[in-house]
Amino acid sequence: MPRRPADGYDPIAIVLHWLIALLIVGLLALGFVMALQSIDPALQFSLFQWHKSFGMLALLLAAVRLVHSLTVVRVKPVKGLSALEYRSADAMHYLLLTLAVAVPVAGWMIASVSPLEIPTFAFNLVVIPHLPVPKSDAAEAWWTTVHAVLAYSMLALVLLHSGAALYHHYVRHDEVLTRMLGSRHRTAKTSIEEPGP
Repeated sequence: MPRRPADGYDPIAIVLHWLIALLIVGLLALGFVMALQSIDPALQFSLFQWHKSFGMLALLLAAVRLVHSLTVVRVKPVKGLSALEYRSADAMHYLLLTLAVAVPVAGWMIASVSPLEIPTFAFNLVVIPHLPVPKSDAAEAWWTTVHAVLAYSMLALVLLHSGAALYHHYVRHDEVLTRMLGSRHRTAKTSIEEPGP
């Protein structure tokens, strides 16, 4: 089914966007805290489990968002954007979504290849099974590095993405940011700029 064109994002895309953004920021902060050497081991284990739980939730939501973006709606470019700006924004969008999937998958691989075989208790409700991959200390170290590199890359892109959105809102005064806040904001802005006859 071809994607339908739209002037803005639908409620599903908006809710997923902000939920994923909140999860990414929280997971990055939690990942930094739980890696501190001075932290109590019992607390560290608990934080690791919460990190994995929210990471699995982020993976699920990012996968849904990516499929939704690829199949449901094709958002039209904001007026005033050049072709290069639109292509760059589109590439950033899909790169962030790809990383939002890849980072938790890499985290899942860490748990799966670890010889310790520590279970992942998702929100203390269910056990997430490990992926069927060989286990070794070398593989665990490699996936830990991959997970960290991807996470810090995503952090850099999130900061760039956020800065670009604020630039468009406060300097360019266009709808790049407001249309991700919902139709009410977009409609209000349009009615001010385009008065009726």
